[in-house]
Amino acid sequence: MREILKLKKSNCKNCYKCIRHCPVKSIRVSGNQAHIINDECILCGQCFVVCPQGAKQIESDIEKVKVMLYGKEPVIASLAPSFIANYGGAGIKSLSKALKKLGFHSAEETAIGATMVKNEYENILAKKEHDILISSSCHSVNLLIQKHFPSALKYLANVMSPMQAHCRDIKKRYPGAKTVFIGPCVSKKDEAQRYPDIVDAVLTFEELTQWFKEEKITVEPEKNKTAEGKARFFPTSGGILKTMRGTAKKGEYKYIAVDGTEACIDALNDIKDGNIFRCFIEMSACKGSCIGGPIMEKYNRSPIKGYMQVAAYAGEKDFKVEDYSGKITQKRNPLHFNKKEIPPHEIEEILKQMGKTKPEHELNCASCGYNTCREKAAAVYLGNANISMCLPFLKDKAESFSDNIINNTPNAILVLNENLEIQQINRSACKLMNIAHHSYVLGEPVVRILDPQIFMQVRDSGASVRERITYLSEYKKYVEKTVLYDRDFHILICIMRDITAEKEEEKKKEELRRKTIETADNVADKQMRIVQEIASLLGETVAETKTSLTKLKESINDE
Repeated sequence: MREILKLKKSNCKNCYKCIRHCPVKSIRVSGNQAHIINDECILCGQCFVVCPQGAKQIESDIEKVKVMLYGKEPVIASLAPSFIANYGGAGIKSLSKALKKLGFHSAEETAIGATMVKNEYENILAKKEHDILISSSCHSVNLLIQKHFPSALKYLANVMSPMQAHCRDIKKRYPGAKTVFIGPCVSKKDEAQRYPDIVDAVLTFEELTQWFKEEKITVEPEKNKTAEGKARFFPTSGGILKTMRGTAKKGEYKYIAVDGTEACIDALNDIKDGNIFRCFIEMSACKGSCIGGPIMEKYNRSPIKGYMQVAAYAGEKDFKVEDYSGKITQKRNPLHFNKKEIPPHEIEEILKQMGKTKPEHELNCASCGYNTCREKAAAVYLGNANISMCLPFLKDKAESFSDNIINNTPNAILVLNENLEIQQINRSACKLMNIAHHSYVLGEPVVRILDPQIFMQVRDSGASVRERITYLSEYKKYVEKTVLYDRDFHILICIMRDITAEKEEEKKKEELRRKTIETADNVADKQMRIVQEIASLLGETVAETKTSLTKLKESINDE
């Protein structure tokens, strides 16, 4: 069977919102993207409704219907009674007129089939053979029971849905005709696949509206209410009950309407536990019933207005239909999928990996999409989730990691808000500025411990200052200061590296250099004096020698 709901991978942003809203948790996170588990899905469409990125896509039947329209067989539309809430002001005649422009032979109301189904429910209840009878009109409810509550199948009415009953009636009246159901429901596409040869294609109101826009067809408002059409109440909460003749008498059936998948699950659990008996239960997976269907909820959510439009259009009498008593039965079988038994020790082990070693660690915050930490651990064991989906776990892990870095770095770190109030200070900063405990300065103006000038400059200009050497006279420390401004989080981050030792070493080297130069100068001066004295002595000796030799030369010459 083809997939009805598909994931648009590029759009899935790992937000888990679809898991939070999926009543049966039929979603598997793989590669940080949410994939639908088709075997467990009941096609309620909530993941499609709530996805903020539009990552869930409904398989379209528009092209399939277009091909059918090119054929020789007449194509007849069965319009779900919720159409009046989706196309406010339009009646069956105006919708039929618009559909004929697309190439349809004609259009009829599915409420005709709803009348047949309602009659069959009444016939079954009149026999008083069932302790509990659950309506079978909602395919998502049927899938919920078939897949997740198979023990309750014996209570599910073996009656076709209004869609199938109507389309079968159309095919009886128009031999060879093709039928197309149009409504606000995703699961009807699956129902048409599971029970072939009755409904040939299913369009959602969204698909039909899109098609009308492409062909520039306008659905004109038209009031054509008739006295018939009591079954038009079917798409409202308690609508099936409104159409039925039965009343709750002493010792007979109680009539109960339950809408919303969570409420249906609660009711099915009560039935399983033996807490409910002698009643007819109208069940709808959507809150408000079909007028709150996924397509309506996403694009045309207006439950009160929708109900009023349906009520205004509904008639006081039933449609005249052929007696199909006992002829629109449909038995539904369990739809099994492999459910693994999860050993309790595996849950405990996974909880430990999530940092949850005590009951109080299990916050059950549902940020991962699961109602409890143990449900999440079970999903991890089944391969439907991963440990990193736990937001508190990731938060604690990130904080622990950052705290370890900040508190163990030798650099002093301060975080200020835009009011220059201290938001965070690490141990190295406390040590640098002789602060006994960080709590003494948290929330205080930075001016209490540092000159605020540089912080004001960075905040006002937005330009960071990097590696500026500053002398903190009050602490007698030299630091290399970097101040960064984070515009997104409106904070200033100050990193100070204590370079006092380096500066002291530089001073010592400078003093040593100065003394060395001074000593060298003294030695040079002394050496110069010695040289000058030697030169002076040498100069006198040379002069005397020269005089003596001159006299000797003259004496020799005279001789």
